[in-house]
Amino acid sequence: MTYRTYEIDGFALPLPIAQAAHEVANRFAREQPTPEKAEQVRLNTLAVWVVNDYLQMMGIPTSREASDSWNPVMRLCADVADLEIPGAGRLECRPIRAEAHTCPVPPEVWEDRIGYAVVQLDDRLSEATLLGFVPTAAVEELPLNQLRSPENLLDHLFQLRQAAAIQPETAPAPSPRINLSQWFEGVIEAGWQTVDWLLNQPELAPAYAFRGEEAVAFGDLETGIRRLKLLHLGGQPGIMSVVLIVTIQPNPSTTPPQTNILLQVHPISQPQLPSGVQLIVLDDSGTVFLEAESRDTDNYIQLRFSGTPW
Repeated sequence: MTYRTYEIDGFALPLPIAQAAHEVANRFAREQPTPEKAEQVRLNTLAVWVVNDYLQMMGIPTSREASDSWNPVMRLCADVADLEIPGAGRLECRPIRAEAHTCPVPPEVWEDRIGYAVVQLDDRLSEATLLGFVPTAAVEELPLNQLRSPENLLDHLFQLRQAAAIQPETAPAPSPRINLSQWFEGVIEAGWQTVDWLLNQPELAPAYAFRGEEAVAFGDLETGIRRLKLLHLGGQPGIMSVVLIVTIQPNPSTTPPQTNILLQVHPISQPQLPSGVQLIVLDDSGTVFLEAESRDTDNYIQLRFSGTPW
């Protein structure tokens, strides 16, 4: 293993990579549609496995199976390397190669993370080094000289789990609002994909019900925008993976001008939606404005309405 100047402090921790880790990483990689995606998944899986082994060795419980990195749909559709820490949250485990001076952090993992551990993998993928961690990251290239020690990671996780144990359960923080009006200006938040992107995912396209005229809410889309986001519901990987599709189109014929909006939820990991999936639209006061709920035979649900841009 080659150690660099950013490791002079001596807190980088060499760790072995188990043969079982390679077997799982190779299996996950074979599921991917391109060599580039396969390599990404292979390295992500090894990084998660190494951090998982380290934390369990230090007495911190983990749950790989509850992580998005162990969910085949999320693995395919996003660059995720998370590890679920019961009682704390999701720790992102980012892999880098020996020659790297920064650690890539994709925008899709900037939220819903309790920290970011950086794992250096040698050229033969036979040994790993836990370089350290940071509690937050909102940059696509994290300088390695900002890392804190693995011991600080243990303290961080201990404090989070201790705080969760003594505090009463509270409602989750609301998700950040999405300004649909900005979509017309080309400002689209991270995590929203085009429909063509989904159609080009060979393992996803046959599984969902987004087809033909079902999807065309307002006819010609020359003046409209359609984006989708993959959602993992229910806390059980692969069981309730769905895609939320948002279509917006300006309607200048109204006074004042309004925006036509179509919301659709389609299944990804199964032919039909599970019974009881709800799609709800709230007004400014938080009161239910529109809602739809799936039945056993529904392959999608949708809501249509119009709104005034703000």
